[in-house]
Amino acid sequence: QVQLVESGGGLVQAGASLRLSCEASIRTFNRLTVSWFRQAPGKEREFVAGFSWSGDSALYANSVKGRFTASRDNAKTIQYLQMDNLEPDDTAVYYCAARPSSIVVENTAGYDYWGQGTQVTVSS
Repeated sequence: QVQLVESGGGLVQAGASLRLSCEASIRTFNRLTVSWFRQAPGKEREFVAGFSWSGDSALYANSVKGRFTASRDNAKTIQYLQMDNLEPDDTAVYYCAARPSSIVVENTAGYDYWGQGTQVTVSS
C-alpha cells in the first residue's frame, strides 16, 4: 500500500508562489509516476501536471503551462509542484496521485493511490 501526503498549501495573493510537496511512503518511489490534480468547489477534479518516474516526461494542463513546474527527488521519495504567478482561478484542493507506470495520464481513473489533498487559496 502506498501512502501519499501533500503539504505546502496556503492562502496567498495573486501573483505569489507556492511549492507543494507530495511525499510517498514507499521505497520503490522511482517506479511510480506521480501527478497533481485539483478540485475547485462545485467542479470536477482536473489534471494539473504529471512527471514520469524516469524524469524524461512531464505533462501540464494548458491552464498552468509556463507557471507550474513539476519535479521529483527520488532519494527523498518526494514530488514537488512549484506554482508561480498564481491566479484566483488556481484556488482548489490539490491532490497528488500515483500509478505504477512510466506513462503520465490525465484521467483520474488511471491512478491507484491518492493523497488527502492540500488547500490552495489565491486572493485577488
